[in-house]
Amino acid sequence: MTSINTLTITASDVDATRTFYNSAFGLGDLLRVEHSDEPSSGFRGFAVSLVVADAGVVDGFFDAAVAAGAKIVKPASKSLWGYGATLEAPDGTVWTLASSTKKATGAPLGVVDSIVLLLGASDVAATKAFYVDKGLTVAKSFGRKYVEFEKGDGQITLALQSRKATAKNAGVPADGNGSHRLLVSSDAGAFTDPDGFAWV
Repeated sequence: MTSINTLTITASDVDATRTFYNSAFGLGDLLRVEHSDEPSSGFRGFAVSLVVADAGVVDGFFDAAVAAGAKIVKPASKSLWGYGATLEAPDGTVWTLASSTKKATGAPLGVVDSIVLLLGASDVAATKAFYVDKGLTVAKSFGRKYVEFEKGDGQITLALQSRKATAKNAGVPADGNGSHRLLVSSDAGAFTDPDGFAWV
């Protein structure tokens, strides 16, 4: 079964970007930073979600990220499904923090339970079929609206949604062009998906 091992954010200022992520999220080897001057503007077509135990953990990551220089897209708040927030890192990557628990329960701060890479697809069904051909196994599928794959031995889950829905859920405009500024490392080999996301 194909598993995602690491995500690599590419940025023009590698040192500043690494410093931000170490201070904000502390994801260690799961998140790398490499240099790139490829043009990129607006929404990059994806969001990374950190799923955590409770509202207190969301607040801890939120405060650390804002202190490190993140832009607030959606302040931390309760919703029908739980508690969460959206931030934009200084490099332009959109991050969401989410918990199904709406109150602080005393869970250890600074602990990420799971990471979800949500890719905005131009055709969810076609992209789903593409990834199945690459060895990923579907865990959940809701027609052309949302697909989630099993994470296998990795710690990062891949999910698909339309680009418009991905941007709307994150609270950012869907407009954007240029490089995604993202590399996905897995055991499936190197390829580029239908929406231009590069796997290495």
